[in-house]
Amino acid sequence: MNAVLERLRALAAASADRVQRAREMAECIRAARNYHWVGLYDVTATRIAAIAWTGSTPPAHPVFPVTQGLNGAAVAAGEPVVAQDVSRDPRYLTTFAGTGAEAVFPVSVDGVIVGTIDVESERTNAFTAEDVEFLQACADTIGALWIDDTVDEL
Repeated sequence: MNAVLERLRALAAASADRVQRAREMAECIRAARNYHWVGLYDVTATRIAAIAWTGSTPPAHPVFPVTQGLNGAAVAAGEPVVAQDVSRDPRYLTTFAGTGAEAVFPVSVDGVIVGTIDVESERTNAFTAEDVEFLQACADTIGALWIDDTVDEL
């Protein structure tokens, strides 16, 4: 895990294009635990918007109100939301038809939620305690992606 966190920290702080860094970060997280899909999102006062994701298929809802979805629930609660079976969670906004489980981890800078890590699995009950620990460590590491980057109101 330490090598992944070091890579994420370096990408977050790099001066390269923000979207490209976010893509590399999402892929680094996905590959580390063989997740089906990982997306990084910006959070503003009113909207949540995808910055980057793994693979070539964008999420079905690239921009949505901050009050919707599991992302919105994680932002409102200020803590991770793990839905082990999205078909049983009415807050789920369909990203891909084959998603079985989704985990969303808020990213904070100076106590303000500025983004999220969204991880999807094709299997239900896919996220273990080790996944939760890993994803929380990732969320705690990547905040620099949002520092000194102006996120316009979407």
